[in-house]
Amino acid sequence: MGILIGTSGYSYDDWVGPVYPPDLPKRDWLSFYASEFPTTELNTTFYRLPNRGMLAAIAAKVPDGFLLSVKAFQGITHEREDPGPQIEQFTTALAPLIDAGKFACVLVQFPYSFHANPANRAYLGRLREGFGDLPVVVEFRSREWIEERTFEELRALQLGFCCVDQPPFPSLVPPVAVATGPVAYVRFHGRNRLTWWDRGRESWERYDYLYSREELEEWTGKVRELASQAKDVYLIFNNHYRGQAVRNARMMAGLLPPETVVPLGDEDGGVGGEAEGGAGRPLFQ
Repeated sequence: MGILIGTSGYSYDDWVGPVYPPDLPKRDWLSFYASEFPTTELNTTFYRLPNRGMLAAIAAKVPDGFLLSVKAFQGITHEREDPGPQIEQFTTALAPLIDAGKFACVLVQFPYSFHANPANRAYLGRLREGFGDLPVVVEFRSREWIEERTFEELRALQLGFCCVDQPPFPSLVPPVAVATGPVAYVRFHGRNRLTWWDRGRESWERYDYLYSREELEEWTGKVRELASQAKDVYLIFNNHYRGQAVRNARMMAGLLPPETVVPLGDEDGGVGGEAEGGAGRPLFQ
């Protein structure tokens, strides 16, 4: 398909003004977002297990061709006591997205405490068994996973490796670009060193960061390499505070060869064309 660029989540109150018009009802936020971007990461499924009705309603709000990656429930990634029933409920709920052709992959985001030991390596096998043949991408937080052994194991299990851009702490995953499954995936968390480990702050403060053009250019060669290894490449911006993810997603799209990027906006240029945004003028400000 190509390179799909979007943001991690779309439902943020602090996007009103920077992204969404003040008079736009919250129920219309996703449809508005999907008029410019071809993909998003669904995060609400991390906090509570989804059901078919919930995901069917979401699928109805986005156009054909729009793809959603769905974050695995926290019981599967953080508790890990008996994931079987939770995985079964989770995968069953995905049916409306799959049937509508709007499902991208499952994002399995492990915590920093998920270390590269034999028990956790075996757990990856349990995930593949539980999710069947669904495309799954795994995000590690601890640098100890970054070795060729891990990549070989992920390839054997047909699990994608989630590349990340984040503050360059020695203990965190560095910005390596590796594709281990049919889906290549990059999450841009921002590089806010000051707030990353400060548990006394609000969670949004960790992701309060705006990438410069030069910082995103560091990834253009890596993205092209990922595109040569995988059919689909997802570039997801998680620096969401006050719509900074939207600005950087649009910036990244402009840095890559246009023929490789799934288009942002409609063919008239900009969100909604002349009828809604003016000639070539995006609604996102």
